[in-house]
Amino acid sequence: MKSIKYIISKLGYGVGAIGLDLSYGMFYTFLAQYLTDVLGLKPAFLLILTPLARIWDGINDPMMGTIVDNTKTKMGKFRPWILTGALLNSVVLVLLFSNPFHLSGVALCVYIAIFYVGWGMTNTLADIPFWSMVPSFTSDPEERTLLSTVARAFSGIGQGIVSMGAPILMAAVSKSTDSNGKIIRDENSFFITAIVCAVALIFFASVCVGSTKEKVNTSSGEKFSFKRTLQIVKSNDQLLVFMLFAMISNAGWYLSSGVASYFFDVVVGDSTQQSLFSTFNAVGSVVGLLVFPFLQKMFSKRKAYQISLALAAVGFGGMTVMAFAGHVLLMDVFYFVAGLGVASMFTAQTVFLADIVDYGEVKMGFRSESIIFSMKGFLQKMAYTFQTIILFVSLGVSKYDGTLHSANSQTAKSAITAMLTLMPAILFVVSLIIYTAKFKLHGEFMESITAEVTENRKKREAAAE
Repeated sequence: MKSIKYIISKLGYGVGAIGLDLSYGMFYTFLAQYLTDVLGLKPAFLLILTPLARIWDGINDPMMGTIVDNTKTKMGKFRPWILTGALLNSVVLVLLFSNPFHLSGVALCVYIAIFYVGWGMTNTLADIPFWSMVPSFTSDPEERTLLSTVARAFSGIGQGIVSMGAPILMAAVSKSTDSNGKIIRDENSFFITAIVCAVALIFFASVCVGSTKEKVNTSSGEKFSFKRTLQIVKSNDQLLVFMLFAMISNAGWYLSSGVASYFFDVVVGDSTQQSLFSTFNAVGSVVGLLVFPFLQKMFSKRKAYQISLALAAVGFGGMTVMAFAGHVLLMDVFYFVAGLGVASMFTAQTVFLADIVDYGEVKMGFRSESIIFSMKGFLQKMAYTFQTIILFVSLGVSKYDGTLHSANSQTAKSAITAMLTLMPAILFVVSLIIYTAKFKLHGEFMESITAEVTENRKKREAAAE
């Protein structure tokens, strides 16, 4: 009976990631095309909006981490926020992918800006406490890896549902075609897909909250102020290094995800082919979730992560060759390889954050799970900002026209292809170089940190008895 409850709690926790990634997928994969092609917003406006939103996130994300760390309820400090954030984020997601008042011009820009920022804030409410729960389940490094793998597996399912299912659903409910009679994504198709994702987000968050329980006391017993939060981030040198190399690699992934809808609509001329493309990546992602634990058993965690980044770089490099040669099916195969590396990479990054929490405890004398895990959401948003800048600058320079679809110029098509394939390959290589040179939480050094943290926890538990 105990083992059944153990399995249910782990699976229940992982299920929460499905809903979060359904919302992620809609935002990061389809929002750009919705704003440019459906609402007709100019890239210049989006280039201004995205960095401004990230400035606020720089304040809001660690602030939310501080609030979570200071939360004390019968449900614990994580689960109430997961459910609250999911409910609010689902509402904002639907409003972001709709124009209920038929606004235009400045009014439309203001409307989008409000709900664009609102999506980031409400996503933070659920995302930070969700991933911050990892250390509260166990202090054992191997169990953390297993738990992170489970969560990433369900996260991959959420991403797969959006990337494979959304193009099919959009084609089914779309009421518009282009000049060649091909179905194109219109406002109705984006709106209905957003509603489906929002309902699923609430459902999966409810399952997660209802089936999990915090077991390890991770409270430091200290109160956190926003000023101290900034000091924690600034003082944890390994957190800053992690933020840099993870942001760069995540930007490569988000760029390929965000440009895929443009690629199949504009370059290939058939948006429904995006589903097959995404299927190859989804299968690679599922296999990739098994790759990191396997690699970690064969090699060190450090070497396993390096192999993960190398796989992603090779996958996108192969995609570059095949895409420019016009071999879409072979490009799909290399996207499978990229999926292997990316999924393994994300699993490792979640484990790294748990290690960084322990490192912070040893270095500064107190724990700060939610504050440090809040940086995960922030770095993802920074990565998205980096991706957005590359995307909208390229679209502007290449004179992309959202109303032309496959009739766009060859210059625009080449720019889209390069953003989908070549640029991610470069970003993964850069991330690998920085990680190898600067991240030191591995080997005997990390083992000594884990031993000291375990001893500290035993002392806290003894003092509480």
